[in-house]
Amino acid sequence: MSGSIACIGGGGFLMDDARLVQERWILSLVPEVRRARPRVLFLGTAGGDGVVGQLKAYKAFTHLGCEIASLPFFPYEMTRDYAAEARAADLVYVGGGNTVAMLAVWREFGFDRALREAWEGGTVLAGISAGANCWFEHYVTDSVPGGGIRPGLGWLPGTFCPHLDSEPWRQPMLAAATALPAFGAPEGVVIRFDDGAMTGAVTDRETGSAMVRLAGESALRAVPARALGQATASN
Repeated sequence: MSGSIACIGGGGFLMDDARLVQERWILSLVPEVRRARPRVLFLGTAGGDGVVGQLKAYKAFTHLGCEIASLPFFPYEMTRDYAAEARAADLVYVGGGNTVAMLAVWREFGFDRALREAWEGGTVLAGISAGANCWFEHYVTDSVPGGGIRPGLGWLPGTFCPHLDSEPWRQPMLAAATALPAFGAPEGVVIRFDDGAMTGAVTDRETGSAMVRLAGESALRAVPARALGQATASN
């Protein structure tokens, strides 16, 4: 049975939210038998494997009691078995950046196939922005001049857009998408998918909603997200 996929519209440790509310919830998606010390693999490909993102990942997930590793493509580490590390992870967390470039790199190295095998083996997949976009048939992106809709991995049906409330051009572009269903995640909202279907949404704010348009519907509609609470991370 494939693992859950958590698609983050914005927020979390990469955007300096020290509460780690999103991350705790995402870790709760890992099967209970694997939760004692989850193995987390951070992919910063979309951001060029920047050191700051990797350090933030190590700090956040170490704090949460996880075994954390990053898997950089810049530079590619020839002595590591990238596919095996993906398959061994309980959670793969994908950072933001340029979705188009990230997918091109993964495909060139055959890493998309490794991720698919990990997911089908029960690994939870999660990511923010590019790390949320990539799993869908299509996604709304600013990774190309002027913004646009581009093809993704196609593991989840339809079209996805992160940062839905951050830039005014995003929601109209998602609303006009022809590949349905369409899903939009504003800042702070995380949409969960299981077996190819949306199974819920949560927010790290007091209130929030995912935006959804299913086949046969004429417009995007709000689906209330469950508030995760305002727990703070201890020092």
